[in-house]
Amino acid sequence: MQEGNETDVKEFILYGLSSNAGSQAALFTLFLVIYTLTLIGNITIIILVWCKTSLHKPMYIFLSNLSFVEIWYTTSTVPKMLSGLLSKINSISFKSCFTQFYFFFSFGTIESFLLTIMGYDRYLAICHPLRYNILMSNNKCCFFVASCWIIGFLGSLLPIILVSKLPFCGPNKINHFLCDPGPLLELSCVRYLRTEVIITVYFALMLLITFSFTFVSYTFILQTILGISSSTGRSKAFSTCASHLIVVSIFFGCVMYMYIRPSGNHPFPLDKVIAVFYTVVTPLLNPVIYTLRNKEVLETLRKII
Repeated sequence: MQEGNETDVKEFILYGLSSNAGSQAALFTLFLVIYTLTLIGNITIIILVWCKTSLHKPMYIFLSNLSFVEIWYTTSTVPKMLSGLLSKINSISFKSCFTQFYFFFSFGTIESFLLTIMGYDRYLAICHPLRYNILMSNNKCCFFVASCWIIGFLGSLLPIILVSKLPFCGPNKINHFLCDPGPLLELSCVRYLRTEVIITVYFALMLLITFSFTFVSYTFILQTILGISSSTGRSKAFSTCASHLIVVSIFFGCVMYMYIRPSGNHPFPLDKVIAVFYTVVTPLLNPVIYTLRNKEVLETLRKII
């Protein structure tokens, strides 16, 4: 077979989360509520930041961009998942599948880099407070944000091109609720080891680099906090970055489990549950955690209300 010339599959069938009619109705209601709350929460953060000049600071610029990314990140998968819960046959065309694949991984990549930059921002604010305005000016902040978006959209082209060029001649059933590289590679008529290695190395490098920088930032932050003599000062300093650490732990923990592991047979039910965490739950936690733990955002929200 010649690569790219034997693709007979015109659409894929997504198994979704459950085949039980009763559980599908319950899951549809649950995920619809979560998706609605996610949109409301993240849109609220964006409006607060851009309408209140006192929040035009790097920390909140990063936060509003993260909220915008979360909206599109969850929108790339959840609406299709919801429609699948209402359909007897949850089909998706070949082009739509890889379009979802591209945007899902683009926004996921942007989020991972944004979380890393936000960790670096907290490092500067806590470890170098006197030089913070110089080291993280609004211009540098915008440069970092733009870099995250460019890397996300350009970098995600590599796995999309590699997987889409594989021959798909049947079967066409994906045991997942989204178009993910693992199940798609399993459906290829011919296993190309080179392609699988390149994709695995790509994901591993991207995740390990961003996670390592975040880990280093929080290592220095923890050292600085432990060096503060006042217990009140330590508590205040840690509270400013604890919310970010929670989001980072959930996101990177789930994503690294899914994409940094050897190929082979994996428990699909467990994979689906973990995928729900970083596609549905994490985008909801972003506005909840950041808003409830940030006095300045809460005060701005009270004034507007």
